[in-house]
Amino acid sequence: MKMSDIKERLRKGEQVLGTMITVFGTPNTILILKQCGYDFALIDCEHGGFTYSEVGNMLAVAKAAGFPVMVRIPEVRREVVLKYMEMGADGLLLPSTETKEQAARLVEYAKYAPLGDRGISFTRPHTEFAKVNGPEYMARANADTMLMCQIETAKGVENVGEIIGTEGIDCVFLGPNDLSNSYGILGDYTNPVMKDAYSRVLAAAKAAGKTAGAHFGNRKGLLPLIEMGYTMNMCGADAGLLMAGAREDIARIRER
Repeated sequence: MKMSDIKERLRKGEQVLGTMITVFGTPNTILILKQCGYDFALIDCEHGGFTYSEVGNMLAVAKAAGFPVMVRIPEVRREVVLKYMEMGADGLLLPSTETKEQAARLVEYAKYAPLGDRGISFTRPHTEFAKVNGPEYMARANADTMLMCQIETAKGVENVGEIIGTEGIDCVFLGPNDLSNSYGILGDYTNPVMKDAYSRVLAAAKAAGKTAGAHFGNRKGLLPLIEMGYTMNMCGADAGLLMAGAREDIARIRER
């Protein structure tokens, strides 16, 4: 599967489900998640401490395995965006997006002309070091890669229409922890204020003909949003999944 397949499924209104890599920087993490049945994964380089080399190794394995992997970048800066795209990231997630200007900079750095102004160097991991027709490859890369803006603040919700309306942005993506904290109700995900934000973000995505997604630590938080119509979703993360499985086995063994 490629990111282009994910985008086509989303255009049809289908659900896709991924998870986040936060701790385990080994390339085998990619193969494990694919084997488990996830549609995609996202490497967290905002909170995670991964080096460029670790990310590059994971992305190389992902490309060889045909498993879409994106990166959550720490900031919208040309050097950061370009490096991850050159490594072969299938897309990027910009955290705490609050303005159309931030979204536009992400597009500028991540997409080739005429949509953006991404630097050109083709003999790189993103082309699998193959000789490509420049204009054809650039158009295909622009169409296939995914750019997501994470809505994590009250200001982001207020400006969500302009953010998702930015050409080149594919998805607005909820960060419920920071969003609830922004409203002064940390962790109260079912608060009416949060429910209103969920509705506003989804409505803005639909109005723009684009996608809305969310990341929750467990299915209890995520399922109501899936029922609302959120389609580009993530549940849990590598460390939490390991801990949950370990705890379940330990409990079952000790209760025998």
